[in-house]
Amino acid sequence: MALFDVRDLEVPIVGAPMAGGPSTPQLAAAVTEAGGLGFLAGALLTADKLAEDIAVARSLTSGPLAVNLFVPQPDVGKPSEIAAYAEELGELARHFGVQLGEPRYTDDDYAQKVEVLLDLRPEVVSFTFGCADAGDIKRFAEAGVATLGTVTTKAEAEAAVARGVDALVAQGPHAGGHRGTFDPLARPSTDSLETLVVTAGTVSDVVVAAGGISTPGAVAAMLDLGAVAVQVGTALLLSDEAGTNSVSRAALTDPQFTETAVTRAFSGRYARGLRNRFMQNHDPTAPLAYPQIHYLTGPLRKAAVAAGDPHATNHWAGTGFKEIRSCPAAQIVAELTGR
Repeated sequence: MALFDVRDLEVPIVGAPMAGGPSTPQLAAAVTEAGGLGFLAGALLTADKLAEDIAVARSLTSGPLAVNLFVPQPDVGKPSEIAAYAEELGELARHFGVQLGEPRYTDDDYAQKVEVLLDLRPEVVSFTFGCADAGDIKRFAEAGVATLGTVTTKAEAEAAVARGVDALVAQGPHAGGHRGTFDPLARPSTDSLETLVVTAGTVSDVVVAAGGISTPGAVAAMLDLGAVAVQVGTALLLSDEAGTNSVSRAALTDPQFTETAVTRAFSGRYARGLRNRFMQNHDPTAPLAYPQIHYLTGPLRKAAVAAGDPHATNHWAGTGFKEIRSCPAAQIVAELTGR
């Protein structure tokens, strides 16, 4: 059974999976209909909701679709540090009139989602925060599903290829959202995307470049380096089809937000977003404890969005956020490829 090959795309654009709202079936279908590869974010959803999203996307396009999963993390959170952080956030929670969430550890229904994907068979499945084991990758291949491993270093690329993935997504340091670093306690690599694309190319013939790519020139530069396609997420955040919440949409074009930074304050794992007061005040003390901190801060972030407060919730975005604009996703894909 022939597996989908990213090199066969009409246009070399992959829509990045953006968990937590921005990725929608409509956005995935729009990117695919524009000649690229649309992605659904499987993380932070139930297995049933993921199946529903795939069905909706399938109803909107007959082209290829991809789904991303977060690989379950080892539980590295220290209860004492989590409790201290909860106490620190108590005043802000009281300000919004909410209780902090339960800082629980879960595997994000990973095994159930694998079964959903084996049943519904999207053309591509990718993995972040690690790589699926060789057994699951073999099962996907037997089901006709191609696999991509998100990597941030050469060592991670070698590990993913050794397990059998068909291609790599090289995620550089300028990427928005969570870094895909395998080790949850490791500080993410700061090696440039250019360096990573070249080194990943010594491990796999099929490398997709990701991170900070938001202009036609940046797309062309990655293709010239040997990437077969580029993965873009931030460039699509303001698209008509994205599920980006209204507060984040406004923040992305608000001149008070001048830069992005990598923080662990919102989720307990390193992620890049617009630098705001929550980051400044709490990143120094936030523990590395994913997904516990994600669940702890969830009600607080939701309340901040409801209140229209951009300084108490996350706005995941890459360093190229100043280049993005509001329009249909198809137009963004066309402009990135000079069409």
